Amino acid sequence: MARPAKPIMESQLHLSPQEMDAIAQHRKRYEALRDAGTKVAAALPPTPLDGAPMDPAAILYRDTVPGGWYLATVLRRGDRLRLINTDGTGAAALLAWSLHDASERLNHADTLKIQWSAELRRGRALFSDMGRVMLSLTEDTCGAHDALMGGSTAASTLAQHGAGPFRNTRENFVLAALKLGLARQDVATCITFFAPVSVAGDGSFTWNRSRRRAGDFVELRAEMDVRIALSMAPHPLDPAPTYAPGPIEVIRLSGAAPAADDFCRVASPEAGRGFAHTEANL
Repeated sequence: MARPAKPIMESQLHLSPQEMDAIAQHRKRYEALRDAGTKVAAALPPTPLDGAPMDPAAILYRDTVPGGWYLATVLRRGDRLRLINTDGTGAAALLAWSLHDASERLNHADTLKIQWSAELRRGRALFSDMGRVMLSLTEDTCGAHDALMGGSTAASTLAQHGAGPFRNTRENFVLAALKLGLARQDVATCITFFAPVSVAGDGSFTWNRSRRRAGDFVELRAEMDVRIALSMAPHPLDPAPTYAPGPIEVIRLSGAAPAADDFCRVASPEAGRGFAHTEANL
């Protein structure tokens, strides 16, 4: 959610009329780029709960990951990964790395900056730190996801739930990274699906539990060969008084590379350039 711009006062900045005019022209250009970068994805409706039926023949892997646990897997270009919030109380934090060069990884900050929005929803792309599209969000029933807060740690889990055998996002990711041939230093900030975090005008974060429903799902399409780590530990803002995260069903499906008019590709000029950059360097 963009903050309202504060008016620029000439007397405060001691700028000439020409300089003030240049600032106004830059803001006009900025707003035009922002509008072009958000209008297509913003117009896409969410996927209905009974929408996007799966072809049983396309299912490559299917499992239910218990709440609090983790999963490490590999997707090939065109594969799809469907995550289902089975009982409506789970969350799925995600990290991704290029299969062929682990120094290229999911960059949550660029994902938001490039697309002019902190809102993840159907039609958005997930970018690497090299400006390439790693994953596309092709189906999404809720739009209730977080790309700002990051995941839980041992300290935050202890503060919220007390001592106990409680798993957390950071430690889950370290274990998943090791299974993928990576190391602790490869674990960065994550994106969390089914985490209904809203940003207020003053920059504070709030949790809106009414935006989570049993059966909500997202589907991600791999735009390159990627290593994926998933953690089902609770989000640090989840106010649940007890440690009881729900399970997430994980389904890997075969698929194909996106067409030239794919809605994730044409959602913004920036997305189009990201897809072109990705495909030129496969």
